[in-house]
Formats: sequence, C-alpha cells, structure tokens
Amino acid sequence: MKLYQPLPISPLALFDSLWRNRQLIWQMSKREVLGRYRGSMMGVAWSFFNPIFMLAVYTFVFSFVFKSRWDVDVSVDQGGFAVILFAGMIVHGLFAECVNRAPGLLLNNVNYVKKVVFPLEILPWTILVSALFHTAISVLVLLVAELLLMHHVPWTILLLPLVWLPFVVAIMGVSWFLASLGVYLRDVAQITGLVTTVLLFMSPVFYPLSKLPEKFQALLLLNPLTFMIEQTREVLVWGNLPNWGGLLIYSVCAGLVAWLGFVWFQKTRGGFADVL
Repeated sequence: MKLYQPLPISPLALFDSLWRNRQLIWQMSKREVLGRYRGSMMGVAWSFFNPIFMLAVYTFVFSFVFKSRWDVDVSVDQGGFAVILFAGMIVHGLFAECVNRAPGLLLNNVNYVKKVVFPLEILPWTILVSALFHTAISVLVLLVAELLLMHHVPWTILLLPLVWLPFVVAIMGVSWFLASLGVYLRDVAQITGLVTTVLLFMSPVFYPLSKLPEKFQALLLLNPLTFMIEQTREVLVWGNLPNWGGLLIYSVCAGLVAWLGFVWFQKTRGGFADVL
C-alpha cells in the first residue's frame, strides 16, 4: 500500500504547500536559528560577530598584506577590495550552506519522516530561511563597511531582494533534489562539500569576470553563481541597475530547477520511511 500517493507535483502545489505551512516554516526556522547558538554566552549575537570578524580579516589581508586592487574601477581603493570580495562571499555562502546541509536534512529528521501527515517538503525551506537570516546580517555588515571604506551606499541596494529572488528559488530546487538523493546515496554529502569548494574558486569571488579571457568568461557563465555574484555587486557596490534581460532568463531557469527539484522530491518521497 502506497501511503504517500497520490502526491501533487504541479507548480501550483509547490506554492500551495508553502502558503499552507508558512507558520510552521517560520516556527521551525526560528528554532533552527536559535538552536545554533543555544548554550553559548552571547547567543544570537554571534550571528553579528562572525561576519564582522571575517570582513575585518579580509580587509587586513587584502588591503595591508596583499595590497590588492579590483582593477576595474580606479576609484576603488584597497579597502574597497575587501567589500567587493565580501559581497561575492555572501552569495557563495548562502548557496553553500543550503546545498551542504540538504543531503543530511532528512537523515537528521527521521522522526518527521515517520509521521505520515508531516509535510516533509517544507524542511528545505527551514534551512533556507535560517540561511537567509544570517545572510541578511552579513549584508548589513557589508553596507556599514561600504559606508566606512568606500564612503557611499547606493540606492540600488533596494533592488537586492528582486535580484536574489530567482537565486533563492533555484536554491530550493537544488535543496529538494539533494535532500531526497541524500536518503538513498549517503556519499552525496561528501560530494556537495567538494563541489561548493570548487565553485568558490570557479566563481568571480576573488577576481572580476572581466579579467578572464572571453572564452573563459563564457565558460564561467555556466556556473549559476557567476551571474548572481556579478549582479549582486552591481546593485550593492557599483550602484548600477541589474541586467534585466539576464535576470529574466535566470528567473525562468530558476523556476524550472525549483519545479523539477520539487517533482523529484515528491516522486521519491514514498520510499523515505523504508530506507530510513
């Protein structure tokens, strides 16, 4: 007897699940954030100190040790290099946290899997919302540093949520796929850690895309992080409007990835309890 059939897999079912379980997602995400710092003396305050510490390290290393410059705008000094680099690290960090945790998500919540009535598809949402909370704090730290080191904060930062929306949607699709695959193939967790590390250096985090030869630029654009890192810097650092055409294409691809990930999760969900 198939306890989980029939399971809805339409795009409408995806949004319906999100809306119906929004309160549960919020409560579980809040517990996820608070649980990370449970038992520590400073609690959630660590979420502020961590990005401040990392930005201070980047500023020292790249400004005073390597004396690095971004080489795309003469107005960017050595201190500004750390801000530009940190913007790329934030995008990669959001992606890496969700992707690296997704394969073990169901393995670490077996009690939910055993409950037939529990909406398992919301578990990746809790990880994403938790990651977005820490990412938002990192962005706030970046804006303060940008004001201090580069002496301006562009109005285009208001467009950041619009730029990141398709990125978040794509992350959900990948998370659904990996969460399901991690149940059947335990090596996935090791692979994702390796892949996200490689993507850190194969994305324009430590260097501008324009410094690469054109043939390599086209290759690097196949990396889903490349476009998002570049557009994040456009609105957060350079004060330019995003590439609307590219953002539209990215949004369509992200929507497809999210739906396919959701379909995969729903189709393979019936065997979770047996495997675990």
